[in-house]
Amino acid sequence: MGSRTDADRTPAEPGETILPLFAEEVAVSKQVVETGRVQVARVTHEREQLVDELLAHRTAEIERVPIGRHVDTMPGVREEGDTVVIPIVEELLVVERRLFLKEEVRVRRVSSTERHQESVVLRHHEAVVTHLPSETPATGEATETGGRVQQSKQEE
Repeated sequence: MGSRTDADRTPAEPGETILPLFAEEVAVSKQVVETGRVQVARVTHEREQLVDELLAHRTAEIERVPIGRHVDTMPGVREEGDTVVIPIVEELLVVERRLFLKEEVRVRRVSSTERHQESVVLRHHEAVVTHLPSETPATGEATETGGRVQQSKQEE
């Protein structure tokens, strides 16, 4: 069987019947439809309520009491009822100075001369420059017969 088009409706062979076929197609689309609206409002209500609580406050009272007496050891922190007693101690330096001759250092000046001879190596540089004929190529490379400018450093 060959391929046939809709325009070709005549039978190619006797006894052949062409049946037209139908096809249904569906197209689906969406759209927004407003069915109603909603409005939201927020209402704030106020009321007063009495709060009855006990609040505790704690403060510190600082009292400085001058003592002015010598002690042999560092006193510790102690509590007397509701009071914490913190001792404040100061070190006092007692200095006694006496002279005691421990030793003497004696310095004497002595002058002398002596001859010193030593062999040292001194260096100097010398540059030897050779000029070439103007036949060198334009690239700056040396010809086979001549060389580049030669420089040598000699150390003596």
